[in-house]
Formats: sequence, C-alpha cells, structure tokens
Amino acid sequence: MRCAAILLLMGLMLLTGSAPALHAQDAAPKDQADRKYITPPAWKSVEIANFYFRRKSYRGALSRYQEAIHTDPGYAPAYLGLGKVYEKMGLKKKALKAYQRYLDELPSQKQADEAKDVHRAIERLQRELTKPAGESAKHH
Repeated sequence: MRCAAILLLMGLMLLTGSAPALHAQDAAPKDQADRKYITPPAWKSVEIANFYFRRKSYRGALSRYQEAIHTDPGYAPAYLGLGKVYEKMGLKKKALKAYQRYLDELPSQKQADEAKDVHRAIERLQRELTKPAGESAKHH
C-alpha cells in the first residue's frame, strides 16, 4: 500500500511538473533551508485528500482538505471532503458545520438544492446532536 501511494504521488508530481530535477544543473540547492513548500492549488489538495480518504487515512485527508480551504476559502469540494472526514472521525459538530459551508459555497442555489446526500447527512447529524447522550449509545 505504501508503494502504491508513493507511485501515485510520483505520477502526480510528473503530471504537475513538480518532479525532482533530472539534470545536474537543475539540482536543488545544497542548503535545504532555501527550499520552500509551494502549496498546490485547492483542486489538487482535494484530489490528494480524496486519495487519503479512500484509503482511510483520515488524518492525512484532513490536513489536505484544510490546506485546500486555506488556499481557496471558497472552494466548495474542500468543505464536502472536510465534512466527510470529520464525520468519519466522530466530530459531528465540525462535520455539520463543514457540510453547511459546502452548501453555502456552491455556485448556484440549484446545485445546493440538488446536493441530496449532503442534505441527508446534515439532517442525520442534527438529529444525532440533539439526542440525549444515553440514547445515542443505545443504537451503537
């Protein structure tokens, strides 16, 4: 699994042109402190986060979704992913907030109305968060 992740990341690097230099004159500076992390565009961070999410690496997915939001606070798919990962981590209030922000960030009201899965998740989380603490434990 680790090998597959490395191969995927190497492929992504080649596609985005961020692969390591292949020529001696293009080699990185000897002082690693001179290197700066270049944040990828929000869509790329979400793509990588989705990869981590599918492999149940929720902490890795969480950091990439957060990176996408930091890069572009209006990028709706980042909030959708953030809601899903928070839900998987048992952070229901944060999941609810992320799902609501997802709907707010969609470009049109029609798209927000059509996001049925998110509406169902919001309703479910609201019900779960309003249940008395003991009642929720009975169903698990």
